[in-house]
Amino acid sequence: MTMPLELGDIQGLVTRGYRTLTSACFLVLAAGQAATARAALGRLAPRVTNGLAEPSDTAVNVALTSDGLRRLGLETPELDGFPYEFVVGMTDPDRSRFLGDVEENAPRSWQWGGPACPPVHVLVMLYARDGRRLEMLEAETRRDVLAPGAFTETVRLGTVELIGREPFGFRDGISQPLVEGLPKATTGRDRDTDGEQVVRAGEFVLGYPNEYGLLTERPLLPLAYDPLGVLPRAPEGGADFGRNGSYLVFRQLRQNVEAFRDYLDAETRRPDGSSDPAAQEALAARMLGRWPGGAPLVRSPEHDDPALATDNSFGYHATDPEGLSCPLGAHIRRANPRDSLDPRPGSADSVAVGRRHRLLRRGRPYGPEGTGGGLDARGLHFLGLNANISRQFEFIQHTWLDNPNFNGLHDGPDPIVAGRRERRSTFTEQGRPLRTRRVGLPQFVTVQGGAYFFLPGLKALHYLCTAVPEGERQ
Repeated sequence: MTMPLELGDIQGLVTRGYRTLTSACFLVLAAGQAATARAALGRLAPRVTNGLAEPSDTAVNVALTSDGLRRLGLETPELDGFPYEFVVGMTDPDRSRFLGDVEENAPRSWQWGGPACPPVHVLVMLYARDGRRLEMLEAETRRDVLAPGAFTETVRLGTVELIGREPFGFRDGISQPLVEGLPKATTGRDRDTDGEQVVRAGEFVLGYPNEYGLLTERPLLPLAYDPLGVLPRAPEGGADFGRNGSYLVFRQLRQNVEAFRDYLDAETRRPDGSSDPAAQEALAARMLGRWPGGAPLVRSPEHDDPALATDNSFGYHATDPEGLSCPLGAHIRRANPRDSLDPRPGSADSVAVGRRHRLLRRGRPYGPEGTGGGLDARGLHFLGLNANISRQFEFIQHTWLDNPNFNGLHDGPDPIVAGRRERRSTFTEQGRPLRTRRVGLPQFVTVQGGAYFFLPGLKALHYLCTAVPEGERQ
């Protein structure tokens, strides 16, 4: 039996991406004195948007790093119940190696979040219907949180107006999992193996069954930590600080648009040396797996098709097992392999494996006019929500996107987003009678900053602001 989602206690970013709120910015903050910071956060907390709301004007959401939780006074032994990767953070050397954050992506050169940068404790995400309303919302928020001794601004991350395309020119936000318990998932879990299936809420929200039929590990506090009963009580015993929360992966990805266009142009020049725009678009589509307009190559391998712009009901095993329509190493084939995974590709078992490695993506593009901090580049603020950072985000990044041997390939990491270790990378286009191998791909995307955050439920946020026991306060 499905557990109903407590939408009034879940932050709204989990239930929707605020697509109608086309303006946004993100304030990355460092906490000062604990009590003053909690009071400032408490002034903001009543305006945090919940999952029931359908905001047409503004929305506010708040997340915290493990250092931020400690800074605000939540100091339990090793932050019990929080996963190791969250506690040590994204820039831990082992995490960096695992994620491919080396060479050009190394945290030592990040603009924020790196070891040489100011601390990152709290992330405040602001959304508004237009730029003018965003300015007003930001001013109101700054009055709440930037009081003396409360918080200082580590960096302001701006965005460009949301138009449904990312900086390389592709339609964005098409393939999102359907979450059990949300309105879009009313058709249930019984779809064919080539379609998008509903994913259990526990893959994204703590306190609900996941795809294994279990509750993902979550932070539970001793009852003595919550004498006022602000937090829900867990069936296992203890005060449930994690319930209705999620983990937010934030990575600022700089996209070298000019290098990408130059590469496409150089690879598709006609024999007379002239440019071939149609060939450039086709190569870009093969690297991504969709045409710029959104149509998937497995449905329309020869040309873009507006009728398929948001099509998501397809698989790979039955229709394109050899990658003749959509190359085996294309980006979307890696990020969501659908029915092509072992065991028994093409079966429901294969699809079930994929459901255990999904993300809710909430990213926003940025550009020269919206970067903040003097970051003169275009790119994407990648925001991904999951209940298990290791099994979801880190697995996708390491095992599917960065893996040079994905799908039986050799020396072929993701052709668009992966780093180029020792500057080696090959993109293979399967074909008959001969394949095409493009060697020495440049690196098009570099990491500029990032952190792992916890997006608490609203009761947990209220507890953090007002009810941390005196004996545990810093």
